[in-house]
This record gives sequence, structure tokens and C-alpha cells, in this order.
Amino acid sequence: MAYHKVNADQRAQGHSPYLDNDELQATALELEWDMEKELEEPGFDHFRLGSVVQHHLGNSQSPDLDLEPIQPSSSPKGRFQRLQEDPDYISHYTRQPPKSNRCNFFQLLKVFCTALILFIFGIVIGYYARKKCPSPPTSQEPNNLQIYHEILKEIKAENIQRIYRDLLQFPREGDVDIAMKLLVQWTSQGLEDVRLVNYSVLLDLPGSSSNTVTLKNSSECFYPSGQQCSRETKTLHSQDVLYSYAAYSAKGTLEAELVDVQYGTVEDLIRIQAITNVTKKIALLKLGQSPLLYKLSLLEDAGFGGVLLYVDPCDIPKTADLADKAFMVSLNSGGDPSTPGYASIDGSYRQNRLNLTTLLVQPISAVLAKKLVSLPEDIVQKDRCIPLQMPATGKKIISLSIQSVTTYKTISNVIGYLKGTVFPDRYIIIGSHHNSLNTYGGQEWASSTAIITAFIQALMLKVKRGWRPDRTIVFCSWGGTSFGNIGSYEWAEDLKRVLQRNVVAYVSLHNPVRGNSTLHPVASPSLQQLAAESQSFNCVGKTKCLGSNVSSVQIQGDADYFINHLGVPATQFSYEDIKTSENSSFFYEALFPVHTTKTEELDPSFSLHETIAKLTGQVTLRIANEPVLPFNALDIALEVQNSLKGNFCDEVVIPQLLAVASRLRDTAELFQSDEMRPANDPRERAPIRVRMLNDVLQNLEKSFLVHRAPPGLYRNILYRLDERTNQFSVLLEALEHCKLHQSNETIQAALSEVLNSINSAQVYFKAGLDVFETTLAGKK
Repeated sequence: MAYHKVNADQRAQGHSPYLDNDELQATALELEWDMEKELEEPGFDHFRLGSVVQHHLGNSQSPDLDLEPIQPSSSPKGRFQRLQEDPDYISHYTRQPPKSNRCNFFQLLKVFCTALILFIFGIVIGYYARKKCPSPPTSQEPNNLQIYHEILKEIKAENIQRIYRDLLQFPREGDVDIAMKLLVQWTSQGLEDVRLVNYSVLLDLPGSSSNTVTLKNSSECFYPSGQQCSRETKTLHSQDVLYSYAAYSAKGTLEAELVDVQYGTVEDLIRIQAITNVTKKIALLKLGQSPLLYKLSLLEDAGFGGVLLYVDPCDIPKTADLADKAFMVSLNSGGDPSTPGYASIDGSYRQNRLNLTTLLVQPISAVLAKKLVSLPEDIVQKDRCIPLQMPATGKKIISLSIQSVTTYKTISNVIGYLKGTVFPDRYIIIGSHHNSLNTYGGQEWASSTAIITAFIQALMLKVKRGWRPDRTIVFCSWGGTSFGNIGSYEWAEDLKRVLQRNVVAYVSLHNPVRGNSTLHPVASPSLQQLAAESQSFNCVGKTKCLGSNVSSVQIQGDADYFINHLGVPATQFSYEDIKTSENSSFFYEALFPVHTTKTEELDPSFSLHETIAKLTGQVTLRIANEPVLPFNALDIALEVQNSLKGNFCDEVVIPQLLAVASRLRDTAELFQSDEMRPANDPRERAPIRVRMLNDVLQNLEKSFLVHRAPPGLYRNILYRLDERTNQFSVLLEALEHCKLHQSNETIQAALSEVLNSINSAQVYFKAGLDVFETTLAGKK
């Protein structure tokens, strides 16, 4: 179009020093003729739209022309007339030069160059903007599984076996010496921050000579193992003989009648007390069915003076040859007895607690128990085991002598840190323990320590290539476990405020291979789904791999403080033998002397050790790396509802409990759908939202810690006594107390504790939802 051509010409001429005034005049005259001609042509509307746009571009880039800016008008004719109003419009242009197409080429070139520069500039801005803004966390998630595989494939059975055998070469030294060697070993694997933490604690150790049991009727003297007392045996001072004792038992000598109380249940005590006075008598007690400390508290309340403790042959696993062996138990519920509830640091007040019970307690072998009840050695008939039971007729008077010694010793913990990159203030603790009883207790500690060391090795290989977990992993080897988890208690009490805020989960490696029949996974309700998924993860590539049911039951070992005082979700994998009876639930409270060859007989290829190491590693890595903690809030509410099924006391009605449990489930379902599921979508993962959600998930189980629990029972009511029971253990115990004392006062108090715990959890969930709603509303 003519107007378009003029603009192009003006722009070219305005910036070209090579055109003289005559050429400019001729071009302008051509403009006048062309515009008059085209104004008469059809297609006028199209001309007007194009001219407006192009005029604006041309005018903005022609500052050297002596023309006033052309204002928008209602018609092209108005614009043309304004040009004619200039009195010098014709007089300045008198000569007509030939037209040139070179101007159009320059115009197109400039437009192209401008667009190219803007395009390149946009790419540069986009690159740096993307570099500064972190990509969504899930962009790395598909690689997480690959990272886990790369780490876990480095854990090999032959490597664990080599570490295990190296550990057995450690000299039979004290706790501190073994801990120092572990520190050197972990540091050599590449773990950067490894510390030795020592505490001076009160231990109850064997005396210079063994405890004895004497039959007054025949004047026969026996050691706990069943061997008769003799000068030759006394001079041997065998570790097995000396360490067959109950740590923190009362000391002294007691001569009294022996009373068979079987498993020491409430029913057993009611039956016994109905026929005899038990004051200051000695109970013959079987280990199992319920926690030892709970049963001892019942016997102490009943007035007994002493206890002979044994494992019924019918409850011993078939693969274990333990009938002629005594064992050790600890009567310490946890930590240094001289500093209950606070750490044993320098300057702490030490309480005088040499004995933790008034009972004289002595573990004995099943062989000695048979002699005491006057039964023949062989009581197995046609593949049927007959439980030991004392005949109803005849009294047995025995003399029990206990002479253990309490003394202060130094125990050591080895603590190693692998710092996280995203949430370094959030800890996943994985704990094993090292031997503190010299040769006693066998090589179980070496299995635990070999597995955690192999995991550290595999992990550090990946760290050396530049990878690190998002959260901090803390590796712990505890001392003093056999005396009541003393090392873990003291360390946790020392750092209680930090751990309350920072610990996300505890992964236990206590006694990982105690049999070779079945895998026994245990997890708190919020971690049950993760434990089950980890079994499937480690089944990849295996032709036969059956997952085991995950349960929330009480476990032995150093997870105790983290579960019952910090309310931390915990999990543990172990191999066990098939239980021979339903009464063998607490069989592993006994610490038997296990000799060097036993572990390698159970797992000669160390494949079971490898499986435990990989399961433990898989759970640890997922908790340490997933943006949203892999905890299931709804599973907690379902566990609570399941635990309220069944009858407790006929006269007790608990509609309030059922109602608050129902509200907890509703709130948990809402939390799971409104917060958990969106957070698993990478598009919804705002960092502040993820952090708030993880803080809620991390503290889910703290609401379920009751203020007081009977001895031996967990304060965390989410854990059941064993697989046989489904109800809250504190309510079951209160029911037993109700039967024993003919009073419902205890059960009312227990119901109140449970009610407040469930309500507290529901309020906590609701508060978390309210915070999210308030935050989102503020953003909008």
C-alpha cells in the first residue's frame, strides 16, 4: 500500500546519510500521487488497519525527519489532508528520483535481527530463572529407587560374614575398649563424624562365686545350671555359671517353701492364694506369656520373698538346645538405676538403689527345675510335650543364696552421623549394640554390629560419589544393653530436648538372627505399611519371596526409650524360630550363653543377615529421602479402633471411648485425603507445606504415651503385648487387677488414660488440618 511504502521510505531515508534533499523531494511527491490514487480504490478498511500499525512503527523510528507526529484519525483521508496543510510540503520536493527496493530489505533485516535478539535474551532469562528455582522434588524421585538399589546391592552376605568374624577377634576387653575399636572401624569406612560417648553407671555384676540353690530335705547343693556344687566346679569360675543371675535382684540368703506358680498370671495367683499363705515363700516361676517385670511385681505385691525362674522345655524353640543351661535376666526397666529419669553425667545426684526389687530372683535351667519338681528327665511322650508342674502333695524347702555385687562402671556408646542436605535437623536413628558382658551372651551382638557396619560401608560408597540423604542418619552402637538398655537411655536422657524435636524414626537391629524359621517384622502403626512395602522391594528378582505380616507388639532392646518416652515411630526386622507354644512370647527376655558356632549354624551362608541388612537399609533410606515422610496416619486410627474391640469388664461401658475413636478415624481420613494425597503430587509440594505436613506426621504417636504403665508394659499404648492379644495392654492389665483386688478403681483410671490419649491425638490431627487451612487461606 502507498502509505506503507512512504513509511518505509521515510525510515530508510531518515537513517541514510547518502540521500540528498532532491531525492527526498521526489519520493515525497510520489507519496502524494500514490495516496490520492489508492484512496479512491476499494479495500479501504484494510488499508486503514495496516496503516495505523505501520505508521506507528515508522514514526517512532524516524526522529530525523522534519515531520510532525501523525495523530490517529477517523479516516485515512484525514491523515492525508493533514499532510497537505504543511505550506512547505510541495516546495521542498521538486525532483523525482527512481524508486528503490533496497529500503524494504533493510526493514525486514532489522525486524529479523530484533526478533532474534529478543528470542536469545528470552532463552537466557529462562535458563537462569530455572536454575534459581528448584525443580519439584519428584523430579528426582524416579531416581530414588535406582539409588536405593545401587546402595543395597553393595550389601553382600560374604562381606557381613567377614565383618562378623573380624569382630569376634576383638580381645575380651571392657565396654570402652570394644567401643573404641568400633569407632576406628566406622571412621575407616568413611563416616565423617563418629563420637565416643561415655557414662559412669551402676551395674550389678556377678560375685566371686556362683549363686546356689540347696534342697534342705536332701542337703543337695546345685548351681543354676543344675550341676551339683563341688570343689572342682567352684574353682572353675565358669562364665556360664557366674553369669546365670538376675541383675539388680535383692542379695542375701532365703530359706523357705517352694511354691509352683506356673506363669505367675493373676489366675495362678488367685488359685495359689486360695490354698496357702505365700508370705516370704519362694515362687517357682516360668518365663513367658507376659513381661517378667510385670509378673515379678504381682509376686512382690502378693508377699513372696524369692523367685526361681526357668523356661519350660515345652516353650523352648525346637532348634535351641537350652534345657541344661541357665541364663541371665535384668530387672532394670531402663537406664542407670542411680539416676532415674536424668542422665548420668558428671555432677549428677546418685540415688542409693542397689536393689530394684525386694525379691531374691535366680534364673535356673530346665534340668534343675525338673529336679525340684521331682520329675523324670524325659517328659516328652509321643511327640507331645508335657509342661512341668509340681505335684500337689509334699513340700519342698530350699535355701536360695544370691551374692551379686553392684559397682560403678563406664559404658560407652558409639555415635556416627551422616548429615542430610535438605533437612539436616531431622534424624533417623539406626541402633545396634556391642557386647558388655565379656564372653557371656555369645555372638548375638556381633551379628547386630556386623549388619550395621555393612550398611555403613555400602552407604559411604555412594556418599563418596557425591550423593547424600535428605535427612540425617545417626548410627548408634549402644553399650550396657544387657543390664537394661542403659547406654541408649543415658544418651537419650542427655539429649532429650534435641531428640524430642528432631528424631523422625528409630530402626532397631537388636538380635537380628535369633532363629532361621520365619521373618518377624515389627513396626509402629504409622510404619506398618512401609515395613510391608520394604519386603516387596527386596523380593525383586527372587523366585520365591513370601512377605510376613507386620505387627505392633512389644520388642526387646534399645528402641525402648524412643518408643516409650519420645513417642518415636520404630521398626525392627528379625529372624526367629517358630514358636513352640503360645506361652513363649517373652522367651527372649532371657539371655542365654550362646557360643561362637551358634550363629553360623543358624545362618551358615549369612543370607539371613543379608536380608535383614537390606530390609533395614531400605526402610532407613526411604524415611531419610522421601520429601513427605512415608507414615500412614489412618493406620493409627484403625489400630486404635481394633484395640477397643472385646469385653474388658462386664460392668464397664465405654461409649465415650468408641465415640472419640470414631472421631479420630474421621479426622485421620480427612487428613489423609486432604493433606497426604495432595502432598504426594509434585505440583502441590510447596516447601513450607511439606515441612508443616512432616512436622505433623513426625509427632503422631506422641499423643499415645500414657503417664504411667505397669512394670514391663509399654507406655506407648499403640503396641500390644504380643500377637495373641488385640486390646490395649494397659486395659487388659487393669482388668486383671480388677479380678485380683475386686475393685474397678484401676480400670476406671486406665480407661481415663486411654480416653485422654485418643482425644489428644484427635485434637492434634484437627489442629494440623486447621493450620493448613489457615495457611492456604492466607496465601489466597
